[in-house]
Formats: sequence, structure tokens, C-alpha cells
Amino acid sequence: MRFLRPLFVAAVAFVAAAPLSAQTYPTSWDPAIMQRADVKAALTMFEQRFPQQRDEWIRLTEIPGKSKLEQARGAYVKRVFEEEGLTVSVDSIGNVTGVRKGTGGGPTIAIAAHMDVVFAPETNTKVRVVGDTLFAPGIGDNTASVANMLATLRVMNATKFTSKGDIIFIGTTQEELGLKGMEYWLEHNAAPDLLIVPDGQYGVVSYGALGIYWTKYVFTSPGAHTLASRGRPTPVRALAAAIDRLYALQFAPLPDGAVMNIGQVRGGEIFNAVPQEVYFTVDLRSPDPRLLDSLDAHITKIVQSVADSQKVGLRVEIDQKSRAGGTEKQLEGARAHPIVQTAIDINRALGISVGMPGAREAVPTGATDANSGVVRKIPSIAIGGSKATGAHQLTEHAIASSALPSTKLLYLLTATFADGVKTVPPARIVP
Repeated sequence: MRFLRPLFVAAVAFVAAAPLSAQTYPTSWDPAIMQRADVKAALTMFEQRFPQQRDEWIRLTEIPGKSKLEQARGAYVKRVFEEEGLTVSVDSIGNVTGVRKGTGGGPTIAIAAHMDVVFAPETNTKVRVVGDTLFAPGIGDNTASVANMLATLRVMNATKFTSKGDIIFIGTTQEELGLKGMEYWLEHNAAPDLLIVPDGQYGVVSYGALGIYWTKYVFTSPGAHTLASRGRPTPVRALAAAIDRLYALQFAPLPDGAVMNIGQVRGGEIFNAVPQEVYFTVDLRSPDPRLLDSLDAHITKIVQSVADSQKVGLRVEIDQKSRAGGTEKQLEGARAHPIVQTAIDINRALGISVGMPGAREAVPTGATDANSGVVRKIPSIAIGGSKATGAHQLTEHAIASSALPSTKLLYLLTATFADGVKTVPPARIVP
């Protein structure tokens, strides 16, 4: 099936207000920075302190942190921020923010690691150590990155690291529920000049944003006893027909197309009755904003037509609509930003690689807190926190030693851009 993408043409040009600031960054990464006295001392300190970082990673993993229940993890992060002398605040959604002041005149760099996991508080998260492998739900996604962030802060302070701009450390909440914590933070704080999100595939730099739409379709009916059900409309039949039609849809695959999954099918209370409500959920993802909206509307139209033909009610509940950042072609400007190539160069220098034949070092997609920055045109990337497998599964595990180069990557990225220069350009004509 082919979908027509609507074209919107604007015929008005206007004078845009000048942005508050622009930045001048290094156009290429100079590996000589690793020989700079302060940086060299920091890299040595990361290695010396890694056993303590690993222990803290394990402690954090064993603290419950299901989305909306991150308070204990948040309290831990807040305590560390305070001990390290940051200006600390906790907002109404639970995000923990610590500001490390710069000397002035440089870019603001935000480092955001989400604290939440998908596992219920009663889940056994006791870490099992087998050689260099750590086994526990949530060990990789995203507890490794929280530990990396805290280790980076401590080493910066211990080596008296300075930056022109502020460095903002953020422990975000509810990432697993649709990036809600990061969205809230960006809505209520001044936008940073750069956003670095340690959360993603090891060895890969993500500079895009996969749009994510979550929708629940609820079929309703008056219900009936089984003995009185013959010939009556039933929401079960409507649900089955709708799902069958949705899985017959054809569209281009990722990275530029879309992917759809029906993750929940629920309803009914007893064996011997036509249920009054049943529902299914759709997880729809695409980097292309127009394709995403087109498919979303088309899916809803199909489901409504099935409900009408089956003579049952339909209620559509939108859980979230995280915007898409654009296709690879649409994100050429984002790919050209120095932070992307710098992250790739540092990965290479540290020996960090995805380890899969043909794998790309930078991808124009992503499903992390960086998405919220990408769609706001903030230069944003996501980087791996550890080499982990089995995210969102009870069998999740991570290679402990992989967190060391990941932490060095986070530090070196920050150090490279910390002394950028702010400039104020004139107003410009925007077509």
C-alpha cells in the first residue's frame, strides 16, 4: 500500500529574532587533547577509580527505579550532586538537576542520564557477577550511564576541571514512559547549547529522533451472557478484525520508513459473557514526521471503520506522541555538527566499536532522551553507556569493563566542547 505524503508550502518570508547565542566549536577532533596534562590526569584517574565506579553501578542497579517510582534513585543522585558541590534542584516530575558553573562565555552542556527502569519494585535486581559480566534487570538500560555520569562529575572535580559554560548534570525520570522527564525538563528550563545523553548502543552515535506514537484502541459494547450472545455485536470480533487489517499494512522499513507493533491485547472479566471492553495498543515509530502522522491517521481510520462495521463503540486514547526528528536526508545539518564526528573520533581513539560487520558509527535515529533535543533543533547525541544485552528483560547483562571507555568518552566529549566560544549573530531572513 502506498501513502501520499502531504506537501505544505509556505509563501511568506519574515525576519526572525536573532538567537541568544551561537557557538564556535572545533571543526575536527584533535587527539592531542588526550595528552593535555589535566585530561591525561583525568583519564588515569578514571582507571584508578573504576573498581569504585563498578561497585556504585551495582548499588544503583539494586535500588528499585521503575518509571514514576524513581524516588530512591533520585535521592542517591541528589546526594552525590550535593556532595560534589553542584547547585541542585528537584522538579515536580522528579528530575534531579545539578549545575556545575562555568567561568563564563562558553556553551552550556547538558548531560542527561535517565534513572528509571521498566521493572516493578518487587523484581529481583540483585546483581550476579560472573567474571567481567554483571547480570541483573536494568544493569545496562540505563543504570550504567547513571554511574558513568556520577564518575565523570567526581573526576572533573578531583582534577579541577574548568569550563567556560555551565555543565548541567541531569538524572531524568520516566524516560521509559515516553521521554516524559526530559520533555518536562526542556519545557521548564533554558535550552542548553549541547545535549549529551549516555544511553544507547555501545559504539554507535545517535543524532536523530525516532518519532514514537503510543495509542490505545478500546472497543466497547453493552455485553451479554453467553446464552444471549448469539448474533450480538462483540468487541472481541472487532478487535480481531482490526488487528488483522493492521498487520496487512505495507510500508517501507526503518531507517527511513516505519515500524508498528501491537504490544497489549486485553479485556473481558469472565468466561461466560460478551465483554463490555477490550483493547489493543499500537506502538508506531518512524523518523519521518509526515509518514508518522500519515500512518497514525490511517491506522485510526481503519480501526474506526472496523468498529462501525461490527456495530461496536470505539474509544481512542493517546498515551504519547514523541515527535520525529527527520530522515537521514532531512538531518544532514545535524550530522554535520562537530559533536557527531567528534564522538565518532573519540570512539575510535578509545577502541570503542559496535563489533558488528557493516555497522554504522553514526545513525540518524534514536529512542532516548536525546530525541527531545533533536526535535527542538538542539545539537544532541546519544552515546553508549556500556556493552549490554537484553534490555527490558530479566536476563539483561553487561560487560563491566566496557563502562570504563564509555565514561572516558563522556568526559572527553565534554572536555572538547567545554571551551567553545559564544557569539551573537545578527537577525536573519527566514524563508
